[in-house]
Amino acid sequence: MNYGSNNGNNHQIPWGKRPPKGSEHELLKGPRLRRQELWTTMKVFAEFIRGFRALHFTGPCVTVFGSARFGEDHPYYALAREVGAELARNGFGVMTGGGPGIMEAANRGARDEGGLSLGCNIELPMEQVPNPYLDRFVEFNYFFVRKVMLVKYSSAFIVCPGGFGTLDEVFETAVLIQTRKIQQFPIVIMGKEFWEPLRDFIDKSLIGGGTISPEDMDLITVTDDPKEAVEAVMMAQAKRGEHPKHVSSH
Repeated sequence: MNYGSNNGNNHQIPWGKRPPKGSEHELLKGPRLRRQELWTTMKVFAEFIRGFRALHFTGPCVTVFGSARFGEDHPYYALAREVGAELARNGFGVMTGGGPGIMEAANRGARDEGGLSLGCNIELPMEQVPNPYLDRFVEFNYFFVRKVMLVKYSSAFIVCPGGFGTLDEVFETAVLIQTRKIQQFPIVIMGKEFWEPLRDFIDKSLIGGGTISPEDMDLITVTDDPKEAVEAVMMAQAKRGEHPKHVSSH
């Protein structure tokens, strides 16, 4: 089943040089004619409805984030693949951004174990071609719509090494946890060495400076063990009174 489209263009535009002209590009220019704003509102509404319809019956899923730039010979690719497999073994579908690198690895691991493998893509200068390990592929025009879907239909986030997009998702979700918009939603950080400088910054500058409370970090687990990562997800699920049911691609 395919809910998205693939334009078959493998040419990668240099990052940040020429953003694609499109809905979000036009929306963020600033004030426009009122009829244009109304039309955009209708398109956003339609995109939400399309996302709800596509993902409503997916079952319990965990979103895995990480860089698109790691090849299959990289240790972080191997780590993400094992994470995807471990999630599938424990009854979770695996959701990613649908692109290459860490995303491909996690989807591939889920596919290895017969689990459900989902991709929620966004039109970007890079990462436009879905990886070959997806059972279902949903494409969005608006970043903020995609973010809502990734939180709404996920039981947790597992975060592997990545760049700005990965950091964006982690911190936005941390704000939702901090402000009690969502509860018992674990964030698992994998790749201790990679994230150590960021963890030091959080401990010394944010907690040390009083801009966040120590308990704001309670639902964040840092580990390099896929089994421990999935156990953290399952413990949070149990606290919510939920029990995983195996989600397969069949």
